[in-house]
Amino acid sequence: MIMTTHADASQASGSRATPTPKPTAHVQAKAQKLADLRTALELKDVHVWYGQGHAIKGVSMLIPEHKVTALIGPSGCGKSTLIRCLNRLNDLIEGLRVEGRIALHGQDIYDPTLDVINLRKRVGMVFQKSNPFPQSIYENVAYGLRVDGENRKSVLDGVVEQSLKRAALWDEVKDRLHANALGMSGGQQQRLCIARAIAIEPEVLLLDEPCSALDPIATGKIEELLYALKENYTIAIVTHNMQQAARTSDFTGFLLMGELVEFDSTEKIFTNPTDPRTEAYITGRFG
Repeated sequence: MIMTTHADASQASGSRATPTPKPTAHVQAKAQKLADLRTALELKDVHVWYGQGHAIKGVSMLIPEHKVTALIGPSGCGKSTLIRCLNRLNDLIEGLRVEGRIALHGQDIYDPTLDVINLRKRVGMVFQKSNPFPQSIYENVAYGLRVDGENRKSVLDGVVEQSLKRAALWDEVKDRLHANALGMSGGQQQRLCIARAIAIEPEVLLLDEPCSALDPIATGKIEELLYALKENYTIAIVTHNMQQAARTSDFTGFLLMGELVEFDSTEKIFTNPTDPRTEAYITGRFG
């Protein structure tokens, strides 16, 4: 295990659930390695309020570097709120308050002296609905570099090609880079948004329900892409699709009513969860 939750103590004292089987030796061995992983993001006792509404309640977890971490849970459990705290996209929401500590490679991202714009370069975001700019495919990918003042064609050409290749899109669009991005299919637009996000070489890539509006073929391409991207980036993904979490992620956190019920290797969460509420959710008994 690489974290503990407040739910552990309450379950130990009050649960009447049937004990789950002991983990297999393979699962135990995998869990033993978690402590050796480098941490990209550390959350410690994080609370989020919308006015008087307590949306996130004491979440503590470690997000390992160069792995895919999935956040699952029913609608309204706080998944999107939590992931948007990781690059401070919630800052402009009136009445929202964050307490606790969130650190990116040891640096507190809520430090008042922190440059938030620089943080969002280090922690990129891809949203549920693809949002390409009404510009060419090329200019969508080059946008972040141009904002930083980079206008050398040789540099832009190289970054655009590399980013589109990493997003598994280059072969599909290399002959129409100057066509309007809005003419692409939905799945292509979402991969373009991923290419745009990674063009500025973030350390972490956040994805909030990136496949919810896509067909199964486009979803499959995004899932394959995540597997390849984790070699270069730490990835955190919010998903309602538990099969997607099982297929794509190395670690999974289950949120319920703002609390992190359980966090562990995806294998353990889906084969031998510790908390009976996790088992009830992943087997479809609620949510």
